[in-house]
Amino acid sequence: MFETFWFALPIWMQDLLVFLALLAPLFIAGLICLRGYRITPLLVGLLRRHRMISLTFMALIATSVAISASLIAQERGLRAGTARAAEKFDLVVAAPGSEITAMLAAVYLQPSALALVDGDTYIKIATHELVSLAAPLAFGDSWNGAPVVGTTDAFIEHLGDGLSTGRMFATIDEAIAGAAVDLSIGDKIAPVHGDGSAGAVDEHGFEYEIVGTLPATGSPWDKAILVPVESVWDVHNLPNGHGSDWDGTLGAPFAPEHFPGTPAVLVRAEALWANYALQSEFNTDPNTMAFFPGSVLAQLHALMGDIRQLMSVLAVTTQVLVAIAVLSGLAMLSKLLSRRLALLRALGAPRRFILALNWGFATVLIVIGAGIGLVLGIGATAILSAMITQRTNVLVTAHLGWPELHIVAGFVSFVAILSFIPAYAASRRPITEDLRT
Repeated sequence: MFETFWFALPIWMQDLLVFLALLAPLFIAGLICLRGYRITPLLVGLLRRHRMISLTFMALIATSVAISASLIAQERGLRAGTARAAEKFDLVVAAPGSEITAMLAAVYLQPSALALVDGDTYIKIATHELVSLAAPLAFGDSWNGAPVVGTTDAFIEHLGDGLSTGRMFATIDEAIAGAAVDLSIGDKIAPVHGDGSAGAVDEHGFEYEIVGTLPATGSPWDKAILVPVESVWDVHNLPNGHGSDWDGTLGAPFAPEHFPGTPAVLVRAEALWANYALQSEFNTDPNTMAFFPGSVLAQLHALMGDIRQLMSVLAVTTQVLVAIAVLSGLAMLSKLLSRRLALLRALGAPRRFILALNWGFATVLIVIGAGIGLVLGIGATAILSAMITQRTNVLVTAHLGWPELHIVAGFVSFVAILSFIPAYAASRRPITEDLRT
């Protein structure tokens, strides 16, 4: 009965109810502890009198909350960013080897040494009745750290759903720049072999002119330069894929006897079922392996699940240590306030009033500190997302969500309940002993 009701609720409603349930112990404890007392004037006075100590406690709590929330949100944002970057890669066919290595090369443009798909195999893929797009991807060159990738105009149309400015390349010395490449139409570049990290120089003596730019895709391809695959073969002194009687028309059809090979082929079918049929067929071919980048990425995300658990453990450990530090500090603070609390007792204040005042003081610090931590967590998450995007070229747009709010709510209630320990100890201290101090 309850399960049926629960799963019938919208997701946001479930998250809200979990959040309120985690905060419920705090509200219930507050109603019981503060019932019948007006501690606000004294509480404000204590906060003002000990503002530096209060700010220190709040800063400690805020730092803990900000670190915990931003780390967990970042992991979720990285998952979403990597998945978004692979959306355009329905099926990848490569020579037999490591699927992960091939995916990192074809989807995320990580430098890798891959075996080549030969001409006969490529033609078999390209002419398959279910295939609507079979684009060769040729890697190996770069310009100022930006990978130069040889491909066809059909792949570029598929990747960016068209160009943002300019036109498609028409000759082997023209190129298309990704959205994040610092190049404009009319600029000329001379690629070098490799990624340029070893101080490589222009080994080819060949220049490209930028004739168009791609829209932003949120993937590493935003920092790539796309050129005709024929030019990549030509500058490496390989057959151009067409033969000696080639008229200069770029792209398919290619002649198998003049096809020098390609590290990967992006394959796409119009129907979803057809992609699975193609994957099954080409994955059983001894000359190829075929895989869905999304499936391989899911395997990597499963490994990242262990990382998420580790990060969650680290976050909880940090918060437990902060809770211990806060409770220890509150116990010391209660001793500092012992004379004032003893005076209240001497004036007739009951023990429960002293308990309520101490607990209220601690809870205010915890709640305000956690609130500041959430605000800091939003800023920290944005900064970390920008840093990861800059380093990986994968657009990461992490933000705090319900999982982080649940963790913070649980932390606030847990520490607030534990705060009864030093508050109770303070309410049981002997009046005469405290008045003498």
